Amino acid sequence: MIEQVLLFTLLTSFLVAVVSSPFFIPFLRRLKFGQSIRDEGPKSHQKKSGTPTMGGIIIVLALVAGTYAMTAKFFSVTAETHLLLLVTLGYGLIGFLDDFIKVVKKRNLGLTSKQKLLGQLVIAGLFYWGLADLGLSTKIMVPGTDFDFDLGWFYPIFVLFMLIGASNAVNLTDGLDGLLAGTAAIAFGAFAVLASNMLHFEAAIFSVAVVGAVLGFLVFNAHPAKVFMGDTGSLALGGAISAIAILTKMELLLVIIGGVFVIETLSVMIQVTSFKLRGKRVFKMSPLHHHYELSGWSEWRVVMTFWLVGLLFASLGIYLEVWL
Repeated sequence: MIEQVLLFTLLTSFLVAVVSSPFFIPFLRRLKFGQSIRDEGPKSHQKKSGTPTMGGIIIVLALVAGTYAMTAKFFSVTAETHLLLLVTLGYGLIGFLDDFIKVVKKRNLGLTSKQKLLGQLVIAGLFYWGLADLGLSTKIMVPGTDFDFDLGWFYPIFVLFMLIGASNAVNLTDGLDGLLAGTAAIAFGAFAVLASNMLHFEAAIFSVAVVGAVLGFLVFNAHPAKVFMGDTGSLALGGAISAIAILTKMELLLVIIGGVFVIETLSVMIQVTSFKLRGKRVFKMSPLHHHYELSGWSEWRVVMTFWLVGLLFASLGIYLEVWL
């Protein structure tokens, strides 16, 4: 039965995204909600200026529709689903405000870093409050082993760090047409498999709903993109995937399944650190996907390569959790 539920969930969220996009994209265009391209980015990206952004609204609406439709029909909507949606909608709202300020002021700067961090902390705090009410264990499992360790009082800080870190890491990956949509579909697909295997059916349904939503969005976001998800989508997806990892007690496995997001973040950290200490850059541009662009790779080649790497990381994560 659960296989059928997951399939229906995937189809529901996919269809909602595909059907709503042709109506929503022209609406964004009429409102002149176009993306401002940063001057320091690759010059080839300047032609993308004006492409409708805030398409993450499509993803969020589709995943909410898929999640609620199937969970309410076949199960009961519990606190676990509400917590997943709290983080997704909360982080999506922060991203929406960031995008809205950018398009209204016609610049590439939205919320300040402090404003964004404050919003992320508030949502993360509410999420942990819900976790505490559920009585979730403070133990962390080491992937591929039977070993675990208890973080105790440090666990709340760990949860805050995970949510903020993951949302920003996923946000950094959103730099090329279809890059984040594809890697997110792969990562959430892996968590859907693992959550279902662990009988966390609500988390599995939510994960599959996200997969359907981003695949439906990818129809219009693949190169050349007709719409960008913006921070509305990237922050929502980052918050969602970390919330799933926490609720299913696969916190450390997120580092493996989300390996592409980790690598993108590390490339930025390495670049900044090297430039501050040595006055030299390690990469031609960070995040890492821009380095390959400036090395002569086509945008589609970079995206396909990162999708493949994401698939390898996801497969490794499933292998460590299921077969070891």
